[in-house]
Amino acid sequence: MKKIIISISIALAAAGFTPPASAQFDLGHALQAGIQGIQAMTLSDEQVAEYARQSVKQMDAENTVAPDNDPYTRRLRSITAAFKSADGLPLNFKVYKTSDVNAFACPDGSVRVFSGLMDMMDDDELLGVIGHEIGHVEKHHSRKQMKQQLLQGAFVEAISSAGGRLATLSQSQLSQLGQALASAKYSKKQEEEADDCGYDFLRRNGKNPWGMVSAFEKMSAMEKAYGAQYSYLQKMFSDHPDTDKRIKSMKKRCKKDGITEPTAAELKAAQAMNQEYYNRGGDNKSKSSVTTSSKSSNKSGTKSSSSKKKPSKRK
Repeated sequence: MKKIIISISIALAAAGFTPPASAQFDLGHALQAGIQGIQAMTLSDEQVAEYARQSVKQMDAENTVAPDNDPYTRRLRSITAAFKSADGLPLNFKVYKTSDVNAFACPDGSVRVFSGLMDMMDDDELLGVIGHEIGHVEKHHSRKQMKQQLLQGAFVEAISSAGGRLATLSQSQLSQLGQALASAKYSKKQEEEADDCGYDFLRRNGKNPWGMVSAFEKMSAMEKAYGAQYSYLQKMFSDHPDTDKRIKSMKKRCKKDGITEPTAAELKAAQAMNQEYYNRGGDNKSKSSVTTSSKSSNKSGTKSSSSKKKPSKRK
């Protein structure tokens, strides 16, 4: 690295530029920082995924994760059973027991859903949100977000000092990365891309993409009524005034594909059956009550389903 700095300094001198003595140290420091940044920018996709995996592991340790026998976990496992991978990454799902409303997907294939979100969404709506978040993974938005985070502050120094190998990050650094993933905000274009990609992901896996429409309508109404009080509403809608346009776009795709909106009677029946499912503690024997067919079935055999959940406990 010293040779590189010396070579650049000689080139500047040959060009007739000689910095004052007081600035020479700063120049060397700046050049070194620039080289560190270049080294950090060469992160491979595999390395970014591994940093994501470590940060998610840290988040799992810091949050109340619903155990395997919890009704929330059973419900999430049931409705996402068909979701095996995205962009070549194996998917894994967990529920954070908290009243907050949020969900996020990471560049290692980890998907985390908050019980507060599950309480306000029926199954199709929840799948719509999850499909949208997986869309950010398939379009590499979450990977780009993590790379940007790793190019900041102490991360750059830690990564560059590892010499191309995976750097050892502290628990606080991993926690910081995790928080950045959970609260990541995307551009209007990226959100629209995730909408379309999520729609395609749901259809490929035999799910009803109308749930995305219903979920967006529900969250948009909440945002208008209560403002950006919930983190997910803030990152999804507050910076993007064209929410109605996004909803109309999803409706247009559904209608083009012959997918119609579930009737009020169908939704009510599904909610009643799902309440019984939760009253039984998510017993697999009542699994059939989680999904109910409706006239919103499309050519690929997708079915509509809905549910109403018991309130979650605060962490």
